[in-house]
Amino acid sequence: MACLCPKQAVKNIFHRGAFTLKSFTPRVSSNGQKLQNVFSTLKNIPVRQFASAAGKPETIVNSDEVEYPNPNEEEYREYTSGSGQGVFANEHNVKLSPLQKAIITVGSGISAFLDPTRAENIATFGEISAGLVLNRLYKQMLEDPEGSRVLYQKPRINSKTVDLEYLSKLPEGTLGWAYSEFLRKNNVTPDSRLPVRFIDDPELAYVMQRYREVHDLVHTVTGQPTNMLGEVVVKWIEGIQTGLPMCVTGGLFGATRLYPKQRQKYANTHLKWAIDVGFTSKPFLFIYYEERWEQSLEEIRFHICPKLLSPPPSK
Repeated sequence: MACLCPKQAVKNIFHRGAFTLKSFTPRVSSNGQKLQNVFSTLKNIPVRQFASAAGKPETIVNSDEVEYPNPNEEEYREYTSGSGQGVFANEHNVKLSPLQKAIITVGSGISAFLDPTRAENIATFGEISAGLVLNRLYKQMLEDPEGSRVLYQKPRINSKTVDLEYLSKLPEGTLGWAYSEFLRKNNVTPDSRLPVRFIDDPELAYVMQRYREVHDLVHTVTGQPTNMLGEVVVKWIEGIQTGLPMCVTGGLFGATRLYPKQRQKYANTHLKWAIDVGFTSKPFLFIYYEERWEQSLEEIRFHICPKLLSPPPSK
């Protein structure tokens, strides 16, 4: 089975968090007709602005009765400054000149492509290349009731803020229990995510940090494993929803590293499912997971996107 080879860059992939598959043409061998058919089908999937894709938000679980500011960036920043609510210290920040950023962007991008196991290079490329995408994503979070709560309170996910022992004792089938099982089975911890360093604005730095810290929860909710196929599927979903260059490139070019059997699954089921979920679900970044630990995983999946109830087979 041939791999996806984009003929040209996806022109509007960063436009309002969505793109159209008509902006590139995959090339496949004579044995890759199934992959060609998949993309022919995908071209007909409607593109939606993800801020409203999930429809009217549901009531947030265990929400505090707090009056939140009007979703306007200037008013929001004034409202939260000095309020003591959700301060993100951004203590690891390293300021760079435009020239330094350009050099590091190219260098980290090449290094990340050549060796995707180098987490530091991937993280650096993700931060410096985010640019205006983070500004747009930040404003869209402000416009979402649950997303604005996340921005206001700035919860963190690590071993100091999350009682992992408590989560492991929650009833089977809850989000907290499922997340605890994911960490245990994959031998990872919430502390494995690198701190943001190259984003100067504390608000935008928090958005990037939040993206990193909920990544394992995206795997948990979507039911995708941490192998290369699972990572590519998650990157497609994240890339469509956020427009972050790191996610977009991971989804587009990650398939080149799949094993033959994984490529077959990718072409037949996983790619179409990932793109469909990406365009029709409530953004995973907007979910206040800490308020939903005791909630049924099935309920959360239905809240985000009913298609999550029927994921492609993981084996």
